Amino acid sequence: MKASDLFVKALETEGVQYVFGIPGEENLDLLESIRKSNIKLILTRHEQGAGFMAATYGRLTGQVGVCLSTLGPGATNLVTPAAYAQLGAMPMMMITGQKPIKTSKQGRFQVIDVVDMMRPITKYTTQVVSADRIPSAVREAFRLAQEERPGAVHIELPEDIAAESSDTNILTPTTPRRPIAEYKAINRAVEMIEAAQTPLLLIAAGSNRKLTSKMLREFVDKTGIPFATTQMGKGVLNENDPLFVGNTALSDGDFVHRAIKRADLIINIGHDVVEKPPFFMEEGGQKVIHINFDSASVDPVYFPQLEVVGDIANSIWQIKEQIEPQAHWQNDAYNDLNDAFADHRDAAQADDRFPILPERLVRDVRSAMPDDGIVTLDNGVYKIWFARNYPAYSPNTLLLDNALATMGAGLPSAMAAKLVYPDRAVLSVCGDGGFMMNSQELETAVRLKLHIVVVIMRDDAYGMIKWKQANMNFDEFGLDYGNPDFVKYAESYGAKGWRIETVEGLHERIEHCLKEPAVHVIDCPVDYSLNDATLNHNLREISEKL
Repeated sequence: MKASDLFVKALETEGVQYVFGIPGEENLDLLESIRKSNIKLILTRHEQGAGFMAATYGRLTGQVGVCLSTLGPGATNLVTPAAYAQLGAMPMMMITGQKPIKTSKQGRFQVIDVVDMMRPITKYTTQVVSADRIPSAVREAFRLAQEERPGAVHIELPEDIAAESSDTNILTPTTPRRPIAEYKAINRAVEMIEAAQTPLLLIAAGSNRKLTSKMLREFVDKTGIPFATTQMGKGVLNENDPLFVGNTALSDGDFVHRAIKRADLIINIGHDVVEKPPFFMEEGGQKVIHINFDSASVDPVYFPQLEVVGDIANSIWQIKEQIEPQAHWQNDAYNDLNDAFADHRDAAQADDRFPILPERLVRDVRSAMPDDGIVTLDNGVYKIWFARNYPAYSPNTLLLDNALATMGAGLPSAMAAKLVYPDRAVLSVCGDGGFMMNSQELETAVRLKLHIVVVIMRDDAYGMIKWKQANMNFDEFGLDYGNPDFVKYAESYGAKGWRIETVEGLHERIEHCLKEPAVHVIDCPVDYSLNDATLNHNLREISEKL
């Protein structure tokens, strides 16, 4: 079998549906093999868009998303998506081309050491030096990409190797069983939880797995123990639950942080060091149980008293089976904080000034989206408001990046979400800065006939940095820019463009766009001027009374 055919056959055996990317001349053998296969090539307008789509596919399905580029500049354009997938624990494989490695006659033209470049930001990177190595290289890459903690992997397939022949057999994928926690750790966890007065679940990034979500639901239903989430843990449990005490979107001082401080025991599930911890431990202070696939990375502010290491879902199930609800648990200790937060949030969301406030925009998006609709966020100050104020009712219905926190991923993520879930509503919220970083993918979305809605929060500046600049007492400088007419810009790609001119118009327009199959772009002017008033004055004034 031709090596490129063997490679694609290995991808098919792994269950690959899509390859996202931009081929170059070094990929032409592989491109022809994809043409003859059952895999669909999603041609994008930039390798970065392809990488973000592949990573989001992995995030939503748990399967490895695959993207493709040529050598040199095509490969370097995958560096940001590689870091995005690696830090965000999204299974993704990158395939890059390379000049012939045996008889190259072009010197170093476009040649860089892509394998070494990818080494610090992937779990696995290799160059295929023989067609016979393809089955094992692909199997190992997929195994590592999906193994906890998931992440990015990379295979370089040189042009001359792709054209070779091989009679090597494809390796069949296997599904390993993850280790489970020792019974002594489970028993000790049960003892500590039953002895606590105000236990609190903290659900973090590593909890965002289907089985974990199911087991956590059963655990909370049995015990009635309240829960909070980190940004990457949003939606693991239904946040419309009265036991939900908030999301750790802000650095400190919010209602949810006060709830965390009231807890005498924090059951920290799926803690990931890429996210800033929402609490700092002190010797002799509140106790912490670390439940995760891996042991804790201990530092001066995180040194859990108990580590339950093993498959998270199984650990939760074992604890749930043994634990008995206790009469002395004060599960209502956080109720006043919940009520105060609701009053605080509702007052801001009712504001009817225009340009629209971010809190009001969050409310309008939530009320327009169906319960299972998927919102993808780019990166900007509005991400805080969505993490804090947008209740997610099920896993992966609010996709945000609190790991690499890169701009430019919002639109490609929405496109991937629509491919995975064609029957669900998909909406992307982007700042004008982040949107323009990959806005060319509108053409890809139109070509694929995707039904997605993109809301651009336009303030004609890099608003997040501008806000920080002001808070650090620097003079305003270097962060304002001009924008195209986003309505005409969308229409030039064959999408539908809309402009919001009143505060009441946003909700109505989103509802309309969700009903009409097309690629929709909504230009919505936004006002960030009350960020400080809301976060620093009203928040402190209200929460300090509690």
